[in-house]
Amino acid sequence: MLKILFSGGTGFLGSALVTRFLARNYEITLISNNIQKVHSKFGNTVNVLSHINELADDVVIDIIINLAGAPIFGAYWTVKRKAIIKQSRINLTQDLVAKLATLQTKPKLLISGSAIGYYGEQGDNNVDENTLVNHCFSEQLCADWENAALKAEEYGMRVCLIRTGLVLGRAGGFLQPMILPFKLGLGGRLGTGQQWMSWIHLNDWLAIVDKMIEDELMQGAYNATAPNPVRNQEFSKVLAHCFNKPAFLPIPSLFLKLLLGEMSELLLGSQRVLPKRLAELGFTFEYCDLASALDQVLGTDE
Repeated sequence: MLKILFSGGTGFLGSALVTRFLARNYEITLISNNIQKVHSKFGNTVNVLSHINELADDVVIDIIINLAGAPIFGAYWTVKRKAIIKQSRINLTQDLVAKLATLQTKPKLLISGSAIGYYGEQGDNNVDENTLVNHCFSEQLCADWENAALKAEEYGMRVCLIRTGLVLGRAGGFLQPMILPFKLGLGGRLGTGQQWMSWIHLNDWLAIVDKMIEDELMQGAYNATAPNPVRNQEFSKVLAHCFNKPAFLPIPSLFLKLLLGEMSELLLGSQRVLPKRLAELGFTFEYCDLASALDQVLGTDE
């Protein structure tokens, strides 16, 4: 039975993973400063620590999955908010890795979160794991987060970095705020609509984590994106079609920039990211087509 330690186990992705692993009877421990939230989600089926330093030095953990972090989208990117976003990812990861030095038995694997924001603005370029980055806040955030995790290699651990794209799932993620306006026929492209969106179905994201656990040769960064990214205009049309509605109400770029400030780069930035390293491993995606992925998530294929 695998013993897995989670940070970020109550978020959208973390909750899906914890639920998946509990069904396999894995022993799960969550690090969380909101113990009540953990119990409301998982009852008494998981162990809970309020801080990594509560972990006993003689404990045996097989795998650490590190997904914690304050939401990057939502609150305006003030200097204070940026600091919170960085600290919630980088400092916690540093604390996790520092704790490894004290463990008598080191975990075999650290799977640490990252995002395709690592690459910055890329226009129409095809992006893979070797693409040179363009510097911006999200790129520096992801780079520092990854570098903190990679320190675990010094303790003999295998480290996999999962650079996640836009995840399509029923229980949360970037899609949820879009559903109501598109269902009402009030959706449309963002800005010019020419920016690339690199998406992935939640089931495929979960399968990538499984692959990282099973394949001991996997190491380093992997793009967790479907092999067929689409432009925002196409995404908007496909989403509207799921509800049999038009997509004729675009939101101008200037409005988004005035409303969101620097954070607007998350909606207007273009990243045509391809899962090159996963393809080289022969990984098979269940959902390569956006329409079928959205149909499944929204229940319109049932």
